[in-house]
Amino acid sequence: MISIQNLSVEFSAKSLFDRINYVINRKDKIALVGKNGAGKSTMLKIIAGLQKPTSGSVSVPQDTTIGYLPQHMTLSDNNTVIGEVRTAFCHLDKLRAEYDKMNADLNSRTDYESDDYHRLIGSMTTLSERISMEESENAEAEIEKTLTGLGFSRADFNRQTSEFSGGWRMRIELAKLLLRRPDVLLLDEPTNHLDIESIQWLESFLTTKANAVVLVSHDRAFIDNVTNRTIEISLGKIYDYSVNYSKYVVLRRERLEQQMRAFQNQQKQIQETEDFIERFRYKATKSVQVQSRIKQLAKIQRIEVDEVDTSHLNLRFPPAPRSGDYPVIAENLGKAYGSHVVFDNAAFTIKRGEKVAFVGKNGEGKSTLVKCIMNEIPYTGTLKIGHNVKIGYFAQNQAQLLDETQTVFDTIDKVAVGDIRTKIRDILGAFMFGGEASEKKVKVLSGGEKTRLAMIRLLLEPVNLLILDEPTNHLDMNTKDILKQAIKDFNGTVIVVSHDREFLDGLVEKVYEFGGGRVKECLGGIYEFLEKKKLTSLAELEKNVPVSSSAGNVEQQGGKKKDVAPVELSPRKLSYAEQREQSKILRRAEKKVADAEAEIAAIEKEISEVEAQIALGNIENAIFENHANLQKKLENAMSVWELANMELDGLSK
Repeated sequence: MISIQNLSVEFSAKSLFDRINYVINRKDKIALVGKNGAGKSTMLKIIAGLQKPTSGSVSVPQDTTIGYLPQHMTLSDNNTVIGEVRTAFCHLDKLRAEYDKMNADLNSRTDYESDDYHRLIGSMTTLSERISMEESENAEAEIEKTLTGLGFSRADFNRQTSEFSGGWRMRIELAKLLLRRPDVLLLDEPTNHLDIESIQWLESFLTTKANAVVLVSHDRAFIDNVTNRTIEISLGKIYDYSVNYSKYVVLRRERLEQQMRAFQNQQKQIQETEDFIERFRYKATKSVQVQSRIKQLAKIQRIEVDEVDTSHLNLRFPPAPRSGDYPVIAENLGKAYGSHVVFDNAAFTIKRGEKVAFVGKNGEGKSTLVKCIMNEIPYTGTLKIGHNVKIGYFAQNQAQLLDETQTVFDTIDKVAVGDIRTKIRDILGAFMFGGEASEKKVKVLSGGEKTRLAMIRLLLEPVNLLILDEPTNHLDMNTKDILKQAIKDFNGTVIVVSHDREFLDGLVEKVYEFGGGRVKECLGGIYEFLEKKKLTSLAELEKNVPVSSSAGNVEQQGGKKKDVAPVELSPRKLSYAEQREQSKILRRAEKKVADAEAEIAAIEKEISEVEAQIALGNIENAIFENHANLQKKLENAMSVWELANMELDGLSK
């Protein structure tokens, strides 16, 4: 559908892409991956036609529509939310004109048997169906479904777009893009402004309703669930894999290992051949063999090992000074803006050394509570910060607060004090800003590079309470893994506000859910929390709504209450449709248990195989690391199995 041919891009005499070739097919779901600054966002801009390559071409068929969502955009509309989203259908006039033109062309033709004639009929049929769908009454339903899926309440529909923050305005733009149903969707970090529930909705939409999708995202769980093809950009080249991200990681490692083995074997063969030639070059009795070996050497197709970008972040948080046993204690904590209650009666205690997550829909109070802890805004109730607590705070918009006219070095030099100023270049080098990169202007940095630069501030002085508000936005996969490990190794207390399930998995031991004006504590990791939340939602659906006439107290006219004996209602017989639905839910729950049991059996088999290798004397570090990972995987699988059994028991009663 879209063909990228011999594409090259140069910036300041440095090559970003070097003669790249690939094709985007219909229904492809492609993840563009690579380090920050590798050129992923540039690639999307070139495909969208917003940037010209230095050489090469992007061929897009004339009737192909492209929708592009950038990382950042300037919005100046003055409309209601629903009014702005309805503009997604303003292209209908153009489609009708296009259909009329095709129809006129069809009426004037007589080549009824030609391929071109049949293609025209096919195009008209497709266009007619698209116009019918978008003109139908379902359009309003689709608008409502899309907006609610992206986290808007119905009360938001008639609010002015100017009342919303930048993140919510991006959701409005995303809603418009999704409703247009372009042939190719280009999405640059679409999950950065979404909460977990909205991300799960977007996953479902992209897999079931979208056409071709090319996306840049550093949310591993999201791209694993959406994509079926991975294109890696590294050192100006691309590597194309017809699998999702997790499988790509495995295949990439295997490819490099096989390539290295083949290269080493060939080098050994070449060396042996050269040694033979050198040894017998001047012996007349061996001249025939020598000439044969020389010809053999000339014919060898030299194996080249793909150059690998080995630069990586070296991140360790300084040791945390000891704080009191309880860095944060909240009692009856509340925050309201006028009549709007963000949260109320919040009560929790965070112990020293704990790593906890704040999760929930955007606007439910996660960042607000962080601001309360930072004493940036007033609140009601009691909030105690423990003895000797030193807070390091990474705000959600930290990268945007950087002065874009400064260089990387000056940005850090400006805030560094004391002896740390002598180590600025070492710190910048550890964050991949060594050499010339330290003299770059902030305005030319990618989103991930700006986030890395903003994070350096956290290293300038030791802290014992890290508060990280969406720290993974714009960070590439490797950098996220390094940040995650650094937080794990940090011996202080950590509060992470994040929607990244993969990042939180194995990092936090407690989750606080924000929603409906409440802050609820949930012990366990992020996937255990999501599983429990699913069960809670199911339990809420199963509850019977109490009938007002059966209440113990009924309010009479005049406001007085009269005691009435509760009416005992016989259980209502389920209709055939309800019985089928209940049966379907039960079968799903049974399948979940069976799948969990199969997963446990498979992991236990892997563990026994690894233990057999250890028993045979294989004591490599990788074996023990694999064993530890499998044990953790088994614990998670057991938790999922327990929750699935609880769900099944609840339905079977």
